[in-house]
Amino acid sequence: MDIDLKGRSALVTGSTGGIGYAVARELARLGAYVAVNGRTGERVEAAIARLRGEVPGAEFIAGIGDVGTEEGAGELLAALPRVDILINNAGIFEPKPFFEIADVEWRRFFEMNVMSGIRLARAYGPGMVERGWGRIVFIASESGVNIPLEMVHYGVTKTAQLAVSRGLAETVGGSGVTVSSVLPGPTMTEGVADFLESMGGGEGDLEAKGRAFIAENRPTSLLKRLAQPEEVANMVAYLCTPAASATTGAALRVDGGVLRGIT
Repeated sequence: MDIDLKGRSALVTGSTGGIGYAVARELARLGAYVAVNGRTGERVEAAIARLRGEVPGAEFIAGIGDVGTEEGAGELLAALPRVDILINNAGIFEPKPFFEIADVEWRRFFEMNVMSGIRLARAYGPGMVERGWGRIVFIASESGVNIPLEMVHYGVTKTAQLAVSRGLAETVGGSGVTVSSVLPGPTMTEGVADFLESMGGGEGDLEAKGRAFIAENRPTSLLKRLAQPEEVANMVAYLCTPAASATTGAALRVDGGVLRGIT
């Protein structure tokens, strides 16, 4: 199976931690030259230092810019005008009752979770098509299918990502560029860990709190625990390799069986 990414350049948005960090690390392990993205130079450089320690000999570059804004995306594109692999991972979430979500919050979530990927795919996609090879992956969520009651706005943006991904895949059909979405389930990122800690609930380590959260809030899970970022990164990295050349226009689940449908 051809999983060699030597000579390929990749950008992983929101990759100073969580799933994005794990994806950046796995792509580097496969040989890709990886741009690490975050909003501040301090966080990006700290992440790169960690990655260099974990993947000796790998090549990383700083891709600084807030991709949730036109200005920030423009800064990133100016510094990094070409990539072979684009991972649209940057995103935000926040539990909030539907009736308390103001317009400004809806716009903020849409700009970061949806428009960030649109801007970058629109900029990088034509070059990929011209070269006859490319990979674009949207990190969506099972919440895009099962809209979570505790954060409807988040779920709506993840549904939008699935639509954008499929539409873009059809746009570049036959070009050698593939576009797909990955749907993680609840995953033990730093943000989720903070969320679990904020919920309180007595004693117990994070793993135990995670299992309790799944049992109460995602009872259809077959995994019965939160996934680890590395488990999601494995699927994302595979989609970026030559071995995944016939997988495009797809929404692939790494949700631990939360979604009960068979398709």
